[in-house]
Amino acid sequence: MSDLLDDARRRKETLKHMILQLHDGKAPDEVRSQLVQLLGSVPYNDVVEVEQELIAEGLPEEEVIKLCDIHSQALHGTLDLSQAKTAPPGHPADTFIEENRALQWEIKGLNKLYELISESTTQAELLEILIEIKERFNALMDVEVHYSRKENLLFPFLEKHEITGPSTVMWGKHDQTRDLLKKVMEALAELDRITPEQMPDLVENVLKPTSAGIDEMIFKEEQILLPMSLDNLSDTEWYEIYQQSPEIGFCLFDPAQTWKPENLPDETVETDVKGRVLFPSGSLSAAELTGILNTVPCDMTFVDKDDRVRFFTQGKERIFTRNRAIIGRKVQQCHPMSSVDVVEKILDDFKSGKEEQAAFWIEMNEQFIHIEYFAVKDENGDYLGCLEVSQDLTEKRKLEGQQRLLDYSK
Repeated sequence: MSDLLDDARRRKETLKHMILQLHDGKAPDEVRSQLVQLLGSVPYNDVVEVEQELIAEGLPEEEVIKLCDIHSQALHGTLDLSQAKTAPPGHPADTFIEENRALQWEIKGLNKLYELISESTTQAELLEILIEIKERFNALMDVEVHYSRKENLLFPFLEKHEITGPSTVMWGKHDQTRDLLKKVMEALAELDRITPEQMPDLVENVLKPTSAGIDEMIFKEEQILLPMSLDNLSDTEWYEIYQQSPEIGFCLFDPAQTWKPENLPDETVETDVKGRVLFPSGSLSAAELTGILNTVPCDMTFVDKDDRVRFFTQGKERIFTRNRAIIGRKVQQCHPMSSVDVVEKILDDFKSGKEEQAAFWIEMNEQFIHIEYFAVKDENGDYLGCLEVSQDLTEKRKLEGQQRLLDYSK
């Protein structure tokens, strides 16, 4: 037993030495070669433990964050996942992985577009490629929801187990990615003004570092964070994460399968007012409220004051397709670029108090669709968000006269 402990200690000391070499400027490929030669493969837990020890020993957190990507470059191909647990469909860890596959699909598309950029010779060709690049980056903006679930649900449980490395290092990398995405969207704000001469600098210094940074975080999650989290968190803790995840939302993926750990104690059913949503005019259970909202003959979507989609009804007759992957997403990213300006105008007017309602009607697939937006405010008049209500009024437009007698056929 003592020999095993000594081997683990020596392995971590060697890994620590290698990481410090990276901080001293040694090339990642050279360090990787040394790691393979000296360690063979590195258990994923060791990476987190060593980074925590380095921070505790005085290596500035900013320095660890700064060189985090270099660490992972050196560790590519050396991590040992042979004993790693796997998560069943619907489990929060599996959902993180499925979201990563969706993110990587967008990144793969971007990498192909970067190659096409160099082949475009006219402004028209360039504009066509830039439009698709912007659409893919619009999709990548959803990584905010992915990171938010890590920060607000997964990291707190890890910290309860005294695992603080991920929340220190990864959160810092999340913020860097957020800044990079902001710069990308600023750079792509006016596509028709970007010239072929500007593209090499834009691709190499703005676009590629952003998509590559998201891809590198996927490596860190799947090779280190998620295996370690599956080792340390209990099923009860994972189930708490599972239950709270829809409040934050999902990233480019809608988990269709439910998940509940075996042998989890059933929740106590409350028979009194507890568990009911209280209103000034009465109270409703969650089931009653859900039933009412899904029975109303219209589609409703609520966007909060920060412009994030927080809720939509799931009635029988849907007008516009919705899935839970949009929960937590910026509403601007749920619309085509051609209509984003109108969305922004409505939200700005609602927030300023200039307007409180906006209506549109369109003909779609021989249906007459009425779409109305309402500013939602609290009792003090403060803006809470925007409610979108869509109705198919095709049959109602045909009504004439009166109907005073019961007739189920109409």
